[in-house]
Amino acid sequence: MPPARGPAFLIGVALALTCGCGSFSDASSRDGSRSATASAAIPVVASSDVYGDIVEQIGADKVKVVSIISDPAQDPHSYEASTRNQLELSRAKVVVENGGGYDDFVGKMLRSAKNSSADVINAVEVSGKTPAAGGEFNEHVWYDFPTVGNLADRIADALAKAAPADADVFRQNAKSFKERLTSLQDTEEQIKADHAGAAVAVTEPVPLYLIEASGLRNRTPADFSEAVEEGDDVSARSLQQTLELFTGRQVEALVYNEQTSSPQTEKVGQAAEDSGIPIVPVTETLPQGEDYISWMTANVDALKSAMGT
Repeated sequence: MPPARGPAFLIGVALALTCGCGSFSDASSRDGSRSATASAAIPVVASSDVYGDIVEQIGADKVKVVSIISDPAQDPHSYEASTRNQLELSRAKVVVENGGGYDDFVGKMLRSAKNSSADVINAVEVSGKTPAAGGEFNEHVWYDFPTVGNLADRIADALAKAAPADADVFRQNAKSFKERLTSLQDTEEQIKADHAGAAVAVTEPVPLYLIEASGLRNRTPADFSEAVEEGDDVSARSLQQTLELFTGRQVEALVYNEQTSSPQTEKVGQAAEDSGIPIVPVTETLPQGEDYISWMTANVDALKSAMGT
């Protein structure tokens, strides 16, 4: 469904997102491409700017990255690839996709691409995660820090294969990137130590890996969050059950995807605000001016603050 901005009550909480950290390379341009200083830079295509940024932090000025999804208004689930996207993909030495049904447009382009020699990295495959028996698969694996650490190594290996002379640079950058991930996992462990088993609610499954790693329980009715994610109508019964989580103070925080606001999610957000329950805004793509580490640092710090840690 077309993403929209979150409600006004998120403004105060969103201040937590203003923190930033440096990166190993210059920030990505918002048009989805980035100029590299090296004339023989490795061409890389990423399905989204989340993965594009990770590649840039590992490849630095030795890569030229095109991120197909770089606009928060673009929905990966329904994105229609362009002729330009197809051309860029045909030139790529390395392709990074999420997989798991999130960015199927990449697979479609790969099947029709003239270039069949690109090293394709699928983040879901790297994660090793599979759906729980009878459950829906949460494909948002970039919120799972162990997966992202393994992905960094896999990207470094692919870049090293494409440019063997720079292999040590790529692997050292991946090591440095993973060291920065460690501080995020430390914050998750701190939340878990202080609040293990505490209940929270979400508007969508996007941040569930972060929530689970922090030892928190998601109390949201599954059909509510799944309907919101798919852009379907939320049943009156499911909406009422979700609202009661806040009016009955059954949860300690609401984690709200502010890129896919709807009348139903706005009601949920208002109920949380009226009940004095903290709201933690999250997004699916990189906020303007952030890199992956600074973005996720803001997310975990906002969750930590909401839980009173």
